Amino acid sequence: MDKFKITGGVLLDGEISISGAKNSVLPIMAASILNSGTTILKNVPHVHDVITMKEILEHIGANVVLEDDILTINTKNISKTDAPYELVKKMRASYYVLGALIGRFGEASVSLPGGCVIGARPVNLHIKGFKALNANISLEHGYIKVLPSKLKGASVFLEGLHGSSVGATINVMMAASCAEGTTYINGAACEPEVVDVANFINSIGGEIYGTGTSLITINGKNTFNDTTYTIIPDRIEAGTYIIAGALIAKELKISNLNPDHIGAILNKLSETGVKYKTENNSIIIAKAQSVNPVNIKVSTYPGFPTDMQAQFSILMTQAKGSSIILETIFENRFMYIPELMRMGAKIQMKENSAIINGPTKLDGAEIMASDLRASAALVLAALIAKGESTISRIYHIDRGYTKIENKLKNVGALIERIG
Repeated sequence: MDKFKITGGVLLDGEISISGAKNSVLPIMAASILNSGTTILKNVPHVHDVITMKEILEHIGANVVLEDDILTINTKNISKTDAPYELVKKMRASYYVLGALIGRFGEASVSLPGGCVIGARPVNLHIKGFKALNANISLEHGYIKVLPSKLKGASVFLEGLHGSSVGATINVMMAASCAEGTTYINGAACEPEVVDVANFINSIGGEIYGTGTSLITINGKNTFNDTTYTIIPDRIEAGTYIIAGALIAKELKISNLNPDHIGAILNKLSETGVKYKTENNSIIIAKAQSVNPVNIKVSTYPGFPTDMQAQFSILMTQAKGSSIILETIFENRFMYIPELMRMGAKIQMKENSAIINGPTKLDGAEIMASDLRASAALVLAALIAKGESTISRIYHIDRGYTKIENKLKNVGALIERIG
């Protein structure tokens, strides 16, 4: 099993280009099912989750070719409407094929999803939305099953206990794109990835309006056309490298990002006193001489993203004073903290909060990743730690970051992948 070996304390200097958004490309790959033809996707990230979704599409009969960052999908000869446990268990985003299969064929059988162990993430809102569209749906032996159904437009409210659901919004949006009549999604998620999926569906002939707001309107369509579509930049990858720059860069340019998508991250960064410069679609940042502690409450977009709290916590270990990170979405999102404490971080856990006292000099250690974003945070910690760190279970980071060791090596980091 691969590991990262990292020697900390080396200043980063140069440019890192951000890849396409993992959380956009996966549902867009699934949405290609809606069209019985060819989809060409550009700016596709080289992450393992893309390979998993490729395998699922190939299982149901699609022809999928990945060359560099271009993905060509032909869905004309899809012959199956199932996604088995052996594939779905690898990645939670597998369930996006459910909405697309229901939309195109009116039936499906998809295993309940897997992915990172960061919380329960129930599928009740997805089921609620599909039922509102007249889908004959049930849970049987770990599978979501939809018997042949004629979808009809409806009004559905999708906001849950922790706010709006990105997954449910996208899944219902895909199914509703093929339903008879008009669908209104109230309490819709506003994330850029939701907008990206809707823009893709519109590019194949869909009619979706209001994305980026809490009310989305979808007019169902019978036919769709081929398209070539470019995936938006990954805002979480961008945020991760921005934090790296604030921690240990002589000067780091993070290019090919959309500053509008990372407003909450940049606002909190400004509160810390870290200086950065926005230049077109790039951020230029250097190591801060002094970092102010700030408090963060995770929330749905446009609030501070849960996918960035682990990375931001590394910056807070270097702040002069006490900061609090309040996690409101996933109950198991602090599994990385015991590993940071082994490196010398001073952190107290209290229910769904982490109280971080700094500044603290971190020491290199043997540490273990627990999920995708935790693994990115541990890489950041190792970059600033004294001495050598070894990070195991890095298959997590391969799910969501394109060649992270190569991108960091190119700006001077002492990082290598070892078997």
